[in-house]
Amino acid sequence: MPLTRLSATVKALRKSAGLTQEDLAMKSGVGLNFVRNLEQGKRTLRMDKVNQLLDLFNYELIPARKDSPDKTEP
Repeated sequence: MPLTRLSATVKALRKSAGLTQEDLAMKSGVGLNFVRNLEQGKRTLRMDKVNQLLDLFNYELIPARKDSPDKTEP
């Protein structure tokens, strides 16, 4: 699976926090397999679980325009 911007971001956040995938799974309340799939770029993941994991880093998955340079415009 090709890495996505989301998977790269999660992996970078996890590493900067000094967490293993197992640590991240336990602290965020998702399964280890989910963390692995997310970091590997799996395209079909539950958004609620992605946000549950991202909440640990004070991030959230939001809709963004594909053509927006900073991806923050509505």
